[in-house]
Amino acid sequence: MNDMIAIYAIVALLGVPLGIYIACALSTQPSRVDTLFRVIETPIYRLAGVNSQSIMTWQVYALAILKLHVGLILLAWLVFMCQGLLPLNPDGIPGMKWDTALHTAVSFATNTNQQHYSGQAQLSHLSQTFAIVTLQFLTPATGLAVLVAIARTLLVARPAGTVKGVGNYYHDLTRTVVRVMLPLAAVVALLLTSQGVPSSYQAAHQIEMLDSQVEEVQSIPLGPVASMVAIKQLGTNGGGWYGPNSSVPLENPTPLSNVIETASLTIIPFALLIAIALISGRRRLMMGIGAVMLTFSLISTSVVVSSERMPNAALVELSQPGANLEGKELRFGTDLSALWGSWTTQTSNGSVNAMHDSFNPMGGMMLLMDMFVNVTFGGVGVGLIGFFLYLMLAAFVGSLMVGRAPELFGKPLETREMRWISLAILAQPLVILGLSALTVAMPGAAGTSNPGFHGLSQVLYEFTSAFANNGSGFEGLGDDTTWWNLACVIALMVGRFLPMLVPLAVAGWLAAKRTAPAGRGTLPMDSPAFMGLTAGVIVIVNLLGFLPALVLGPIAEAVTQGF
Repeated sequence: MNDMIAIYAIVALLGVPLGIYIACALSTQPSRVDTLFRVIETPIYRLAGVNSQSIMTWQVYALAILKLHVGLILLAWLVFMCQGLLPLNPDGIPGMKWDTALHTAVSFATNTNQQHYSGQAQLSHLSQTFAIVTLQFLTPATGLAVLVAIARTLLVARPAGTVKGVGNYYHDLTRTVVRVMLPLAAVVALLLTSQGVPSSYQAAHQIEMLDSQVEEVQSIPLGPVASMVAIKQLGTNGGGWYGPNSSVPLENPTPLSNVIETASLTIIPFALLIAIALISGRRRLMMGIGAVMLTFSLISTSVVVSSERMPNAALVELSQPGANLEGKELRFGTDLSALWGSWTTQTSNGSVNAMHDSFNPMGGMMLLMDMFVNVTFGGVGVGLIGFFLYLMLAAFVGSLMVGRAPELFGKPLETREMRWISLAILAQPLVILGLSALTVAMPGAAGTSNPGFHGLSQVLYEFTSAFANNGSGFEGLGDDTTWWNLACVIALMVGRFLPMLVPLAVAGWLAAKRTAPAGRGTLPMDSPAFMGLTAGVIVIVNLLGFLPALVLGPIAEAVTQGF
């Protein structure tokens, strides 16, 4: 318990100065940071052939995002399929089959990093570094760029007609990568290298077994692991170099490396609360949002930790009573494994240091709930963007409750805005439950390792993880099939771009409207009452959408087998 409190404290202590730095680095106001990084950024703009000073409308901004990501997906897809013919492949790994390569490309291009393959065995060093790590930098940077664009368009008070656009995507993306992602990842990578995480381009080491009667040798895959693990944690990416992710000693060798990697899960999402408060000037609003996020986080973490401290029902008669250690590294125990599992699903990260499929039913259910909510800190940038969606819905409901026309920050919320906000929120249950129903209805499509309630949880978890851009899984699932790869591609694309681009569009629409003066009936959006309403909307919407599925899955499993 003391370890968990210390990690929460580390994130809070480091997140405040990091948030101040991010605000300074990404602000439109000139600063010393501009002078430091302009030498790097100016040649990038010239090489890319873009005008970083032109102001884009929300439509042009969104189109630039989609064009870049389509290009990245196609490039990564080709690299994965052709890696057997490309250099930096010392272990002679052949190319991926087309559907696995497509799923992998889309997964990493949507900041999900859902893996239907085992990294050390099926990807070359070139694929891991040129394709995977590149996407792990660009995709969280895109989420942060869109967040900043929404913040300066929607949250910064300006007269109607003075806002000509939402910013420049290429300018925002470049500054985010160069000023935030690269420096932070370099620091974390060096710290992890100091703890023994591999950082080389060598081929796999062949080790003779200690048993002299065994003639076989053990192959230990190596590579530039530390650099990938750093950005996978910081960028809420999640994809591991090795199949079992950060439960492998080569990815997470020491107690200190585990603390570094765990803290890295939430440090940028936490820091963004500070950064957006400074950029927008709405400090009370961001404090309220932070309070809701922290409350959700503490509730989730407490339930998961309590659940994993209980015995595993399947092993009660086979061993001495004790905590649920199945699928966990004894180095970390149940508490630190549960903390990681809770935080990685709260932040749409998806990395693991224990197998989520082995969590007790209530622990597994809370991981699902974290991904349903997906705004308990959430991914880099997109977590706050998703919270703004619920904030808009709560503003609509709250305005009607006090007898006023729906408005947001003094701007009228009309039919067009509410139609798209509703679509972005309702797409989640429609896609997840629809694809889950199709999968379990087709004989042999699910590939579950458990025909009972837990089998349904495995299917539900996989599609939830894809839509929430999380990437973790209940690993009893045989998911490297054409059906799973293509079905998850649908969930990945919808779950990434619809909830991210709809708030951008709403911000652009509202910016063109006049701001109504505040009066006695104005809904104060930075008040504790409104934050409580928003929290209630989040809980109610997700329970209405997913409670029946939870009853048929983890709740039924808990009732029949034990919590």
